[in-house]
Amino acid sequence: MITYWQAIWLALVQGLTEFLPVSSSGHLAIAGMLLGANTDAGPLFDILLHVGTLLAVCAVYYKDVWILIREVVLLVVGGVRYLINKEKYPFRMYRERLLAVYVILASIPTAIIGLLVQKFLEDLFLSSLTAVGCALLITAAILFLSRKIPAGTKKLEDMKIRDVLTIGTAQGFATIPGISRSGSTIVTEFAAGLDPEFAVEFSFLISLPAIAGAALLNLLKAGFGTFAANAGPYLLGMVIAGASGYLCIRFLLQILKKGKFYYFGYYCAAIGLIAVIGGFFI
Repeated sequence: MITYWQAIWLALVQGLTEFLPVSSSGHLAIAGMLLGANTDAGPLFDILLHVGTLLAVCAVYYKDVWILIREVVLLVVGGVRYLINKEKYPFRMYRERLLAVYVILASIPTAIIGLLVQKFLEDLFLSSLTAVGCALLITAAILFLSRKIPAGTKKLEDMKIRDVLTIGTAQGFATIPGISRSGSTIVTEFAAGLDPEFAVEFSFLISLPAIAGAALLNLLKAGFGTFAANAGPYLLGMVIAGASGYLCIRFLLQILKKGKFYYFGYYCAAIGLIAVIGGFFI
């Protein structure tokens, strides 16, 4: 059983940290240990929080999300037509389709890494405050590195397949609680020479399959058995996570325009050190 106050607190942690480069999973692990809610909330609550932040991305980038859905459907329909009728499908690679293909390609290494290491990471990081703290210190180092990378100019059409796969791999390692998904992918995109504004957009778009996939995987394991008893806190948490996530995306876009992305490194370093030290006493 989760209380309304626990739901509000955990939802705010999820919404405020999912898109900022400070690792939502790391903060949720820390908050869960401190609140004693990591076992009471259950995986279904975690799913609903991720659904809330998923909707936040859809609200900010609704045009691109619609394009992705449309192009993925067209690709699937074309493939089915070819398999059934051996009918050649007129495959044209225009910008919208290239975006869909690159989002799919980036999701492949993310899914492989996530599936291979998820169980090990759950056992290690969700029970060790010190491990989460060390991962946050790694995130801090990644963010400080972004200060040394000059702003790029590459757009979607300039990206290579190796760039896309490298970004997807960085997202995969962000399965580790404490390693920021947005931080690792955006800094990797900076290193690949991407334009900062497009880097943020692409980072959030490739998060959609990752978040949806993680939610689906947890849903299959959780079921809906505990939903009825916790419907109020669960739904409230989803709404709060979505609203706060939306505001955080807007905030992050403004921070990037000012070139202050690395500022989040100081925060991650501070929280990481506190978590490492606290792990010896909790």
